[in-house]
Amino acid sequence: MQLTDPITRTLMAIQQRLAADGRGELATYIPQLATANPDHFGLALASLDGHIYQAGDALVPFTIQSVSKPFVHALALADIGQEGVLARVGAEPSGESFSTASLEPGTGRPMNPMINAGAIVTTSLVAAADPSERFERIRAFLSRFAGRELKMDEAVYRSESETGDNNRALGYLMRNAGALTAPVEESVDVYFRQCALLVTAVDLAVMAATLANGGVNPVTGDAVINDDIAANVMTIMGTCGMYTFSGEWLLRVGLPAKSGVGGGVVAASPAEFGIGLFSPLLDERSNSLRSIEACKALAARFDLHLLHHPGLSAPVIALRQTGREAGISQDRGDAIALIVLQGDLNFACAEQVMRALELERERRWLVLDLDRVGRLHRAANALLLAVIADLEAAGMAIVVADSAERRLISGVRRFPSRAKALRWCKSELLKSHESDGKPPLA
Repeated sequence: MQLTDPITRTLMAIQQRLAADGRGELATYIPQLATANPDHFGLALASLDGHIYQAGDALVPFTIQSVSKPFVHALALADIGQEGVLARVGAEPSGESFSTASLEPGTGRPMNPMINAGAIVTTSLVAAADPSERFERIRAFLSRFAGRELKMDEAVYRSESETGDNNRALGYLMRNAGALTAPVEESVDVYFRQCALLVTAVDLAVMAATLANGGVNPVTGDAVINDDIAANVMTIMGTCGMYTFSGEWLLRVGLPAKSGVGGGVVAASPAEFGIGLFSPLLDERSNSLRSIEACKALAARFDLHLLHHPGLSAPVIALRQTGREAGISQDRGDAIALIVLQGDLNFACAEQVMRALELERERRWLVLDLDRVGRLHRAANALLLAVIADLEAAGMAIVVADSAERRLISGVRRFPSRAKALRWCKSELLKSHESDGKPPLA
């Protein structure tokens, strides 16, 4: 009997328990989707080092449908920026069905990119010379998220196009109001095509992990988008991604997510992993019923909610010594201080470091050892740079020990090791003794 890891066993147990749940209905307003096998149910989880865990029908292809929306939104953001997108598409939950004309009075601007009206406009904002190039850019972009080439299901595309008059009506309403400036038929056709791209639950897990990884695909290493765009997209997913279930979803599961009427659900746990799920039986809100129940179970099992307190962690300050305690035993060795940091440094950690640095204000030299630091968040970096500048202005010399030289702190004297940083401080201390007219120290 082949042994499985605890994550795979959890996915398998959830899949087997929920597979018998036959509630829900297939999507019928797109005739081709009504031919889906209602028994299909797959789960996948992708870690940020590219490892894939899966259970059930995780490799069965299905059309991405509305799960495409956050990723096309990311492409529009990359093309014209956040302000350019916000000028044409809002960022507020609509509180209505995904197919409703939820448009801002006076401007015709759709409420957000996750409803159909907003997605049609977002699709039209993708830079291209013509509709064919626009779809190809979208297909290639989503393929980079998935880490493999995605193809379109022609039968589903034709079925959507033949029955998509509601989306065309949304397009003409927005065109009349000025929110949609591209031709309606072209915009809607590209939208139908992007929804008909074929994916698997594993693909969705990798796509979600790419968002969770700050835009870098953990399987291919491809930097698809930057961290700011990933955060923008996940924010909209968190507030609007599950339609009229978005509030309760955030309450019960607590992760940015997006559903589609093809039965797919994608969910991202920032800086941790991505989840992809597939089950075509939908609830009354057009969300995949089994997938939602599976995510609830995963959230409870692994404590996934973003707003839960992470619990106790190792102190950010691993060691704090004077130069004398660090082995510089000569006179005035206490003029040197050593502070060793560890772990991931966010704003709260940097605030603790800031107070520790302030307590060393009377020292002349200070070594800040970053070798045991994992990630230095931008907010922490900015705060540390500010306090370092203040202390240097007051006469303290601060040096950084960082063997990999990969930290964000810049403009500060660096050494490849703590020992070399301390030797430099000792040398400066000796020079200060000589300038005082005192005999050299051993």
